[in-house]
Amino acid sequence: MEILYRDNDIVVCIKPSGVLSTDEEGGMPGLLRCELGTDCVHSVHRLDRVVSGVMVYALTPESASELSRQIREQGFGKEYLAVIHWRPREPIGTFRDLLDRDPVERKTYVVREPGKGVQEAILDYETLASAQGMSLIKITLRTGRTHQIRAQFSARALPLVGDKKYSLYPDDCPIALWSHHISFTHPASGKAMDFAHRPPAIFPWTEFDEYLK
Repeated sequence: MEILYRDNDIVVCIKPSGVLSTDEEGGMPGLLRCELGTDCVHSVHRLDRVVSGVMVYALTPESASELSRQIREQGFGKEYLAVIHWRPREPIGTFRDLLDRDPVERKTYVVREPGKGVQEAILDYETLASAQGMSLIKITLRTGRTHQIRAQFSARALPLVGDKKYSLYPDDCPIALWSHHISFTHPASGKAMDFAHRPPAIFPWTEFDEYLK
């Protein structure tokens, strides 16, 4: 378990791929309870099971409530790195879509018309580099929908490298989506908190070493 920061109110850590971010059997809250020796660990935001990177967990009910409020009111910054197949038509831009969720397939789709359960999804992106038919992308979420990044890029024929659910490419690597940077106000002290961590040194991230910090 890689812990980046801990105090009496929060813990910031790296969620590994394959581990649930929510409080279910084998999920991060349970693992953190064992690691930290406390019964009080609350999840306030999510990452897909297959996605890795920086997350914060609350260690008191009051901290969980305050962090959840910041997320609802867009006071919580989330920035991702991804490697996609090909490159966007514009190097910098915004994707704004309507997303619908298929509970049977457990997939999210871009749709044209509003409807029951359809939600607006917005993200900003910047192309940092391109090489070997792939591009390194920085993504800032304005909304937090299930599989949002994966679905929005896939709908534009720009699937994430290693995405077994939304891509038809036979990539032999984990999904190249990483929670790179989070920022928020400390729920107790009010101090500005900022944490970033680079992706692991594995393919396809190693194709972009010089652009990763």
